[in-house]
Amino acid sequence: MPTPLDEYPIHQTPLPMDRVVSSDKNFYDRSYFNAVDTAGDLFLVTGFGVYPNLGVTDAFATVRTGDRQVSVRFSDALEHRSLDLAVGGYRIEVLEPLRRLRVVCDGDDAGGLGFDLTWEGTCPAVQEQPHLLLNGLRPQLESSRFAQTGAWSGVLSVDGRDIAVDPDRWMGTRDRSWGIRPVGDPDPAGRLLERPSEGFWWLYVPLRFDGFSVIVIVQENPDGFRTLNDATRIWDDGRIEQLGWPRVEFDYKSGTRQALAATLHLTASDGSPVTIEVTPRTGIALHVGAGYGGDPEWTHGQWRGRNWSARSVYDLTDPAIAGRIPFGVSDFSASATCNGLPGAGLFEHASMGRHDPTGFADWTAVAP
Repeated sequence: MPTPLDEYPIHQTPLPMDRVVSSDKNFYDRSYFNAVDTAGDLFLVTGFGVYPNLGVTDAFATVRTGDRQVSVRFSDALEHRSLDLAVGGYRIEVLEPLRRLRVVCDGDDAGGLGFDLTWEGTCPAVQEQPHLLLNGLRPQLESSRFAQTGAWSGVLSVDGRDIAVDPDRWMGTRDRSWGIRPVGDPDPAGRLLERPSEGFWWLYVPLRFDGFSVIVIVQENPDGFRTLNDATRIWDDGRIEQLGWPRVEFDYKSGTRQALAATLHLTASDGSPVTIEVTPRTGIALHVGAGYGGDPEWTHGQWRGRNWSARSVYDLTDPAIAGRIPFGVSDFSASATCNGLPGAGLFEHASMGRHDPTGFADWTAVAP
């Protein structure tokens, strides 16, 4: 059946807009945002997604405050794909495509987290390198994504307290991605049980500086072979500059794989060095309440029934929670310098299993 989107000349295949070209259950289409209080410790991560082949749409919001993560989630049946980006008490309004958006979460009454925030990009949105990660011969990840840095304004409510969000103090980064990634209930492992993963190493660092932004992505196999390499400087006037092959140095906390600091060695188009020093600050474990891989409570695209919502508060000092944080991806608000110029943004990192370049021999290895 046709839907309202079919009135627009935006088709990419000989299919109605309700259908996607792949029949893979793991097809997804998602928005991700974070909000960083550059003068404080609050850190918010939120997102919205649709999963056409699963018939599900959902959203989440997670805030780190002290030693707690407060999360709210919404999920419902996806009846038709449309321009209405909403589920339960959550919605995104596109005020000016690729520039201004409003993100609203009415989760405060449901459990101590809500917001009405307006995003304004501080640089043009930029397309990242295609992301492909194979699991045997099958794509586990095969997606396109664009990213952008920006500033936030509005109100954030946490535990009944309203916090003014001023764009001079609150910045953030966002991405829009679509394609294939593990969503919903897990696929049967089948023959892949014969080839268990040796490890996964990932680094994603979008940062904002005065006059430009930098986005760095590095993904490596256990032996250090790089399967994704993207280093880009986006000037506020729209110029895009590639920054070569990043060399990365990490300072891990002893006895853990928690990064205390990282240095990114990049190269400008004129051959001059671009050195970025990053210091992670407040962290959110994306698999603790936010629905990313390894979250035992809820995962994106999972059918939970119509008009479902939930709220959880996680004590990060609880050994049961702290013990699983290293086995997933974590986002950190971050301060940074680029050749001495101060900036801020996101530091997203996962180091699980073997990774020869950093000396981790197996899943139990930690920094000396």
